[in-house]
This record gives sequence, C-alpha cells and structure tokens, in this order.
Amino acid sequence: MLHPIAIAATFSNMGSRAMTLTLLALLLAAAAVPAAETPAASAPVTLTSIRAGLAGAWTGKLEYRDYQADRWFGLPVTVRVEMMRDGLTLIRRADFDDGPKTGIVTITTAALFDPATNREQSVSLRKGREAELITTTLRLTRADAADRWTIEEVRDGRDDDRPARIRETTRRDGATMVTVKEVDFLDDTGETWLVRNRTSLTRQ
Repeated sequence: MLHPIAIAATFSNMGSRAMTLTLLALLLAAAAVPAAETPAASAPVTLTSIRAGLAGAWTGKLEYRDYQADRWFGLPVTVRVEMMRDGLTLIRRADFDDGPKTGIVTITTAALFDPATNREQSVSLRKGREAELITTTLRLTRADAADRWTIEEVRDGRDDDRPARIRETTRRDGATMVTVKEVDFLDDTGETWLVRNRTSLTRQ
C-alpha cells in the first residue's frame, strides 16, 4: 500500500501533466486490486440439518443401568443412518449382540420429521415383537455448531409395562454422540425421572 506522505512528496516534484498521469496510474492500480471477500455465513443449525448430519456409520455401546448393583452394563452396538432424498425421512438400523440365548438383535427404524411442528413419526421393527409406532416432539436445546448440539425428545408411551413419559436427550460433540433415555411413570404421584439406558456412539 502506498503511504499518503510518499504520494504527496512525489506530486510536489512533478509538473501538472506528469502529476495527472501519475494519479491516473495510481487510480488504475487501486481499481485492479480485488476487494477482500466477505466470509460466507455458516448455515443455521436446525433440527432438519442436524438429522441430515446423522447419516453414516456409528459404533459404540448400548448400556443399561443396574440399580441394585449401581453400575452400567454395556453391549457393543453398530448403527447406520441413511437420509432419504426428501431430507426429512431417515432410516436407522441398529445391531447389537444380546447374548447367546437371543443372539444378534436388529432394530430398524423409519422416521419422518415435520419441521412445521417439530414432531417426528416413526415405526420400529424388531424380530419377535410387534411394530412400534411412535410420535415424538423434538426440541433443540443447544446449537453451537452442525456437529455440536443437544436435542431433547419427549413422548408418552409405556415402559416396563407401565404408562410413562419418556425423554431421550441426545448430545453430540464432534465425532461422539450420547443418548440418555429417562422415564417418569405416570401411574404414581409426583414427577420422578429414572435413567433407563444410554447409547454412546462414535462416527466411523
């Protein structure tokens, strides 16, 4: 960049014609310098974009809380998520080994999200069980980045053959994602949330 004092000193030693030509050259040179590009604004973090970002393969553990032993017991799990072309429907397949008696368990879930209501309708299929139809309300409670967020999902259903309000909180931080399932049984007084299980995954 030319300093203004240097330009003024140059002009003071020139005739009017030379000064005019020099000024024109400086203006043309300045016009040729490209303007600094404005950084592109990052896309907003929404429930729709978050769901789309789940596509791919994940591995980790499905853990259950043993309240008598006061410890967690885990099973290896693999999860694959595929987003459909409509951007709102996803297919999730989870596989885990439930021991020598049961063997490999596969749970396949198809879920459709409605961004107008923040509700997700899904159907889950598992061998030996009736199809499970679920309607869940989603709430985005943290949206730091496309891969750093927290979602809370709440629905009414049954757990341990009792009516319950079920809450699943999913927290993602980069390549890791943890979902904690809690239940509040509706056939007793008061509100008491119990942790039922959690799934800890790492993107592959």
